[in-house]
Amino acid sequence: MKADRLLSILLLLQTRGRVPAHELAERLEVSVRTIYRDIEALSASGVPVYAERGRHGGIELLAGFRTDVTGLTADESRALFVLAAQGAHAALGLDEALGSALRKVMAALPEPHRPAAELASRRILVDASRWMAGPRASVDLEVLQDAVFADRRLRLRYRHSGAAEPRTYTVDPYGLVSKAGVWYLVADLRGAPRLFRADRVRSATLTDAPVQRRAGVELADVWAVLKREVENRPGGIEVTARVRRSRFDLFLRLNGTAITRLPESDSDSEGGTGEWVTVRLAYQVVGEAKTLLPFADHVEVLSPPEVRDELAAAAAAVTAMYGGSARAGNGPVRR
Repeated sequence: MKADRLLSILLLLQTRGRVPAHELAERLEVSVRTIYRDIEALSASGVPVYAERGRHGGIELLAGFRTDVTGLTADESRALFVLAAQGAHAALGLDEALGSALRKVMAALPEPHRPAAELASRRILVDASRWMAGPRASVDLEVLQDAVFADRRLRLRYRHSGAAEPRTYTVDPYGLVSKAGVWYLVADLRGAPRLFRADRVRSATLTDAPVQRRAGVELADVWAVLKREVENRPGGIEVTARVRRSRFDLFLRLNGTAITRLPESDSDSEGGTGEWVTVRLAYQVVGEAKTLLPFADHVEVLSPPEVRDELAAAAAAVTAMYGGSARAGNGPVRR
């Protein structure tokens, strides 16, 4: 552990320049006294490091001193080359930069670790997109990135789901998040955390005003709050349904976000054969339950009655449409 800590101190000083002892102690989760002992150990081993006391003091390496030691272990080397969501780098315009960075890291790796790192990049692929997600609207992240990195307020024209016209907002951005292949802007709107899907942004303009974030709050903090709100959002309608076991895996993939309780086998149905699995789902409105219709007779809603009536009416309308076509004999019914 001490060797790792000494190496961490060396690399921090090499990249940051002068660093106060208390900051090093906080970063490495040790006492300031331990940091000074580590500095003495580095100096004794020939590293030209010194400490300056005073208000603007700190610990620093002698000017011009560099080391080629990376300190990476074999597992750390592999981890760098198993990078999630290559599409995310493309969306940010960083594909070429990523390739260049990895080549530089490969050159700096200790010789014994290079084959393992290269093999990891060829043997492990992470694709963050969902199956059967369908085509997505193109997303221009350039202005959103500019606002995030320049710490500027952003004026958005944003179309909410189901809305006919976009609305205008002035927001304070914290950063961008890629969730399952979908990009989101995380920002404060009048001091409250909000989530904006990047593919619903109709236009974005940087303002001259500096960003006004809440003190001490970082992107990860705001994302955790927003994610919890989305995942724990109460549904207005609770639905109990049964699903044929042969279709349950597909049902779970397509409707998993609506399920509120882990499914259990309904061994009492169908003469105790266990053909069905009982699930509980939550929807904001009755009409959302129509997403169950593509499963036809492989899914049956048991309650509440209004959802059964909604699905029965929708199924009757489809039957009437195609029944009329069949009676006509050729082609669809023209009106």
